[in-house]
Amino acid sequence: MTDVVQPRIARGLRDLLPEQMIARQKMIETIRRVYELYGFVPLQTPAVEYLDGLLGSAAGDEASKSIFAVVNPDSNNTSERLGLRFDLTVPLARVIASHPELPTPFRRYQVAPVWRADKPGPGRFREFTQFDLDSVGVESEVADTEILAGMCDTLSALDVGPYKVKFSSRAVLDLLLEFAGIEGRRGPDVFRVLDKLPKIGAEKVRKELTTGYVDESGDPIKGLELSTGQVDLIERFLEIRPDDRRQTIAQLRELFAAVDAAAAQIDVVERISNHLYALGYADDRLALDLSIARGLAYYTGPVFEAELLDAPQFGSVFGGGRYDGLVERFLGRKIPATGASMGVDRLLAALDALGRLDHRKSTANVLVTVLDRSLMDDYVAITFALRRAGIAAELYLSDERIGKQLRYADACDIPVSLLLGSDEHAAGKVTLKDMRMGKARAEKVEDRSEWLEERVEQRQVAREDLVDAVAHMLSVIERRTENG
Repeated sequence: MTDVVQPRIARGLRDLLPEQMIARQKMIETIRRVYELYGFVPLQTPAVEYLDGLLGSAAGDEASKSIFAVVNPDSNNTSERLGLRFDLTVPLARVIASHPELPTPFRRYQVAPVWRADKPGPGRFREFTQFDLDSVGVESEVADTEILAGMCDTLSALDVGPYKVKFSSRAVLDLLLEFAGIEGRRGPDVFRVLDKLPKIGAEKVRKELTTGYVDESGDPIKGLELSTGQVDLIERFLEIRPDDRRQTIAQLRELFAAVDAAAAQIDVVERISNHLYALGYADDRLALDLSIARGLAYYTGPVFEAELLDAPQFGSVFGGGRYDGLVERFLGRKIPATGASMGVDRLLAALDALGRLDHRKSTANVLVTVLDRSLMDDYVAITFALRRAGIAAELYLSDERIGKQLRYADACDIPVSLLLGSDEHAAGKVTLKDMRMGKARAEKVEDRSEWLEERVEQRQVAREDLVDAVAHMLSVIERRTENG
């Protein structure tokens, strides 16, 4: 007898069961429709990349430390070390450098898993799915505007409830370094801390910028050792938080009046804001928030993120920005690019916590039950007739007691069960059972004998009218579900 291997899963990873996968696939299809409405085209890249392409200034120290290395069985050469991608943007930059024949602007979307050895948390996993949209080869701020509009339209299409998309600019944050007298080389570390503001609060941000602190788990968080005066100036910048984008821009111009080249960078932010106003994206769902930095070091201009207002504990569910220097690492010259990435797993976890997910456990809308093995040809024919009419149907693959078959339909949340016994077969009829209505009535019934007598949750139809009758019953169930 072989040794039994204990079933286990590594920390930060998880299995996705059918109920989760059905909700995920529905979400991905909705996002895909929005992106293709914008004219973005699909792309796929390998999960494994050369480690030297993933490491370095493009990722920043924080992301570099979280990369999973991969054993390359073909080579002991250290220059050929491999790693799992930590996002979809670095692989995109490699694709652009590798395929000069691609037309520009190259506007692509991609949905795929990525891996980071981060500390797991609410909605945060070490393997997770991102859904990206990017425009490469476009310098105009209109491309950034389009990404922001796409973020809003995607969240609206997903019916996530109230949300806020926010944007700022890493170029403006570079001005902050000059304003506060901080060396430019320290910028990525400073921005990484500022990006934590919504998660850890102003007091801990100040501590991490100066002396550091110990977090709730007992882990020491090293400080950046900035001076009190420098942090005071940073806080003056962060205090600019009006609800009106126009007021934010006016206050920013006043604060940076003495900073060289500030006007030009603020002009870019103002043009994006004005484009968004022209498109109907007002301050209630699209805000200018100067504290946004985004954690990755490759951002060079406007940066974006979005959160669900009813689930702020999940943090940003959508984020990105402009990264004009990333392709240069592979090509030797700058190629302008901008984009955003949705965290599919985090958004699903947030919607689940809010009770906004449809927890379907089956893709089938009809279960064809088996009452008489001698009628199996009929059951198979009925099942395929429904499928060929575009109705998802599952055939129960054994002749177990009908009660067990109906419990299976109920457990899998299949809305309609189809019953065909010898009597129905002789009469040329089939019985359709509305499982959801039956369940609802069973939960409320006081007089069971009356309920059994009425049996309003099921009806007999002629065999030749089966497809139309099933389609009608499903449409009634759908309307009833939508109306609560």
